Amino acid sequence: MKNELTDNAKAEIEKLVAQVKQERDEIVLKTHLFQADAKDEWHKVDKQWEHFKFKAGQVGKEAKGASGDVTAAAKLLAEEIMRSFQRIRKSL
Repeated sequence: MKNELTDNAKAEIEKLVAQVKQERDEIVLKTHLFQADAKDEWHKVDKQWEHFKFKAGQVGKEAKGASGDVTAAAKLLAEEIMRSFQRIRKSL
């Protein structure tokens, strides 16, 4: 009877270990995929940022009285970049 209890306890522990390992492995995989997604988004938004900085500098130098359309487009791009930065920040 004592061996039976020991065997049952051992089997329960092994089952728990297997369940915890499976959960851990799934989280590791999801974390890895999540990090890859965040990196992809970072590279995309960083390119947008560099483009935005370049264009903003050109507008400032070339057209002191830049049209409202150019200003509105710049604001939209800046807002899009900020939303992307916020998504990345939340994911970290």
